Amino acid sequence: MFKAICTDIDGTLLNPERELSKRTIDIIKSIKDDVSVILASSRMPAAMRHLQETLDIMDQPLICYNGGYIISQREGVKVLDSVKIPFALCEFIAKWSHNKNLHAGFYLDDDWFAPSEDQWTKREINNTKVQASIFSGLELMESWKANDHGAHKIMCMGEPKLIDHLVAELYSMDAPLHLYRSKDTYLEIAPLQISKASALTQLIKQELNIEMKDVIAFGDNYNDIEMLQAVGCGVAVGNAKDEVKNIADEITLPGKEDGVAATLEKYFG
Repeated sequence: MFKAICTDIDGTLLNPERELSKRTIDIIKSIKDDVSVILASSRMPAAMRHLQETLDIMDQPLICYNGGYIISQREGVKVLDSVKIPFALCEFIAKWSHNKNLHAGFYLDDDWFAPSEDQWTKREINNTKVQASIFSGLELMESWKANDHGAHKIMCMGEPKLIDHLVAELYSMDAPLHLYRSKDTYLEIAPLQISKASALTQLIKQELNIEMKDVIAFGDNYNDIEMLQAVGCGVAVGNAKDEVKNIADEITLPGKEDGVAATLEKYFG
């Protein structure tokens, strides 16, 4: 029997309305006292905690920003690890985006800084239930400069050709970054050295006193592949990318059909 569950959120755990279904809530609530339930996402902590509250797992750890920010919540909030994009790269992306009129949002700890209240900001607010602080990228970099702050994540949103251009620029610089496109209009930028798999390995060693083989994990996209390969049972939802399905131990129903809940019912019901 598995001792921990680790699941991606968007495209995996949530339904098409980006909400938790009753079936998912019921199965997780029924097993949460016997097994650890860990959410792992590119989201910021605030965009995950309302889901934890619904599932009644507020004391469980979080893997945020695709592994760049690991939080224990057993006895208050404790940051176990924090890996950031260096300030110089943040400043380059902020200036480039400003000059090209590309939306670039910067995430640090539990704060989200968006350049304006445009369609992209409004869409993310709707999707994540979190409010942004409005700062232009240049203003934000000026405020970060003295302390050499970096970002846990940068989210660029806009025309695909603009994003293509930025990706090419960053590749030409050989920047130590993960460049991840969930859509052709979205580019998530994170430190190269982090992953959900490395974060989960660190988390269970520090917090749970179990082994990776004791974990069942769920995902749908490229940034979930290493995590699914590292655990005892890696499950791809039916809507997952083919590359994710190819490495998975199991394939369940699509996220919109409660694939995570169906598998949990099979193993824990």
